[in-house]
Amino acid sequence: MPGDVISVSALNRYVKSVLESDAVLDGIGVRGEIQNFVQNQRSGHCYFSLKDETCSVRAVMFRSWADRLGFLPENGMRVILRGRVTLYDRDGAFQINAQQMIPDGVGEAQLALEQLKRRLEAEGLFDPAHKKTLPAFPKRVGLVTSRSGAALRDILAVARRRWPLADFLLCDASVQGQEAEETLVDGIRRLDESGLVDVIIVARGGGSREDLWVFNGERLARAAYACKTPLVSGVGHEIDVSILDFVADLRAATPTAAAEQVFPDQEKILQWLDKVSDSAEFAVSHKYELCYNKLNALLCSQAWQVPFKRTEKQTIRLEETKAQLNQAMQQLIRRKEKELKNMAGMLDSLSPLSTLRRGYCVASVAGAVVRKEEQLQKGGQVHLEFEQFCADCTVLNTHNKKEKACEEDRDSGAAAE
Repeated sequence: MPGDVISVSALNRYVKSVLESDAVLDGIGVRGEIQNFVQNQRSGHCYFSLKDETCSVRAVMFRSWADRLGFLPENGMRVILRGRVTLYDRDGAFQINAQQMIPDGVGEAQLALEQLKRRLEAEGLFDPAHKKTLPAFPKRVGLVTSRSGAALRDILAVARRRWPLADFLLCDASVQGQEAEETLVDGIRRLDESGLVDVIIVARGGGSREDLWVFNGERLARAAYACKTPLVSGVGHEIDVSILDFVADLRAATPTAAAEQVFPDQEKILQWLDKVSDSAEFAVSHKYELCYNKLNALLCSQAWQVPFKRTEKQTIRLEETKAQLNQAMQQLIRRKEKELKNMAGMLDSLSPLSTLRRGYCVASVAGAVVRKEEQLQKGGQVHLEFEQFCADCTVLNTHNKKEKACEEDRDSGAAAE
């Protein structure tokens, strides 16, 4: 029996050493289509197969290399792998340990952009239903752009020409380079949270594709989507389109076009106001003329004259009735005055004051009018009130009129006898 007998482990180790020692297989590039792609959530390693029309090979990209990718691999994507061909000892599986992956036929950055665009669109960031309406007459406009850029000068020039009533709040931001996205995001959030602006314009002048790439950033897109203030994107030239353009409430081709979209044209508004004023004046004049003609026709009509004649007769009757009422009222007043005088005379004759004027007085003890003999005591005080004066007296004696009259009668009878 030819040859030595070895273990499976030894066989796999030998084959692995043969593969890894082959200079042709070290750093080789392999073109194919990704299948069965899985990325371990805990380790970050990527496991997949690479296939062409007839064959496939297993591949793995460890986390240290996967973190350097600028895009997310997907099933069906054609790529070129570069790495080292080896054997996985445990399973005896032939595989490629990938150290680099690039899209086949499309740039890595463009692929990452397309992936981000699809993902944001699926989340609804481009949905027209989320777009906010721009204010018709903005009082204060927020600008997120470079203080020294041409975009700022263009926007201010348009504002002075079209709508000089507007004020501005500027958040100076870098519009190119690695720190640009952070300053743009910060500018949008600060203006939005301030509540001081009616609309926000994010602007940058023209530039190369690389210069404008910052406006494709995911953080910037999400900041624009979360912004509660209407946001306008005015970046680059007509042919330049960024992810910010899809998320913004309004996309303008240039910073100048953005300003023209935001600011109303005062000349057109003044012309419109003149036209409205003329139309209103004509409408009022025409309505006045119609009413005047109708009124004249009504005043000249028989239907208008008859009620006035009837009203005139009723007015005469009303005046006559008024005179009769006045006369009857005067007679009633004189009669009542006479009755009042008679009653006043009767009351005066019955008044205690009238009695006092005839020489009588009113006696009272402790404020009570004296009506009975028992109210008086010998030596007691009595108050006498006359018409024009009062007197306080001491009671020396009291006499009962009936008893005194009886005594007088007896005295008279005795004298007669």
